[in-house]
Amino acid sequence: MTESETRFQGRIRSGEPLLVVEIAPPKGGDPAPLRAAAKRYAGKVHAIGVSDNRHGVCMSALAAAAIVAAEGVEPILHLVTRDRNRIALIASCLGAQALGVRNILCTSGTHQTLGICPPAKNVFDIDSTQLIEAIAHLEMGGPFCLGAVAAPFADPAELQLMRLSKKVAAGAQFLITQPVYDLDRFGAWWGQVTQRGIHEKAAILAGIHPLLDADQAKAYAASRPFPMVPQAMLDRLSSAGDRKAQRATSIEIAIETVKQVSALNGVRGLCISFPSSTWERGEGDENAALEIIERSGLEAR
Repeated sequence: MTESETRFQGRIRSGEPLLVVEIAPPKGGDPAPLRAAAKRYAGKVHAIGVSDNRHGVCMSALAAAAIVAAEGVEPILHLVTRDRNRIALIASCLGAQALGVRNILCTSGTHQTLGICPPAKNVFDIDSTQLIEAIAHLEMGGPFCLGAVAAPFADPAELQLMRLSKKVAAGAQFLITQPVYDLDRFGAWWGQVTQRGIHEKAAILAGIHPLLDADQAKAYAASRPFPMVPQAMLDRLSSAGDRKAQRATSIEIAIETVKQVSALNGVRGLCISFPSSTWERGEGDENAALEIIERSGLEAR
C-alpha cells in the first residue's frame, strides 16, 4: 500500500478479495447506533459503506462516515447526485477529504417519487459518471478511491454495459452490483462483463441483500422492475413457516447466493446490506449480516 492509498484501495490494487457491509445512517442525530455498528463489524469487513438518504431522510452520510472512521473502520461514503448540484457534491468531497474519508461510491440515486420523499424536488445536475470524472481531478491531499453501481438486471443490457464501461473509464476503481437474486440472469450478465474485460479494470463486488420475511420480499419485488426476485424464492420464503423460520430461510438463501456468485471467475468480493426498516426497529439486521459473513467463512483476512 502506498502512503496516499486508503487500505481499501490497496486491496483493490493488490487483487485481494474484498468484503464490504452497507449500513444506512439512523433517522436521527444520535451517533450511538453507528458507533455500535462500527464496533461490531471491526475486523470482520474491509470497509463499511454508508448510504446517502437511500431509505428516507437520514443523518448526513458524510457525518455518518466520519463517525465510522473515528471507530477505526474504513468507510465508503455514498454520494447521490439526485439531491445536490455539482457545487454541493464537490464541496462534500472536499469535506470528506478533510475528515479523512477518501473512499466514495458515486450513484445517481432512486428517483424521490418512488418512495423516499415524493414532494421533494430532484436535482440531477450531473450523473454518477460525470461525478466520478469530476472527483478524479481533485488531487489535493491525495487521490480518492472511487466506486460506482453496476446494474446487472436493468434493460437494455447492452446500454447498461456501455454505461458501466464509461464509469470505469471516468475513474471508478470498484463497482458494487445491485442485489443479486436471479442467479441465472446474473451469470449471463457476468459472462458479458468478462467478455469485455471490465472485471480486469475495476474490482466488482456482488450485492447481497437478504429479504428477511415473505411480506418484505413480496413488497420489495413489487416495488421495482429490478432487481428481479424469482418467484421460486418468494414461494420458498412463503412456505417456510412463521416469521422466525422465514428469516432463517432468507439467511440460507443469502449464503447460497454468496457461494454461487463467489464461484464465478473474476468476482472480487461481496457487499452485504440489509433493510433499513428493521435497523430502525432494532430487529437484528446486523445479526443477520454477521451470520451470513460468519457462516460463509467471509470474515476479513
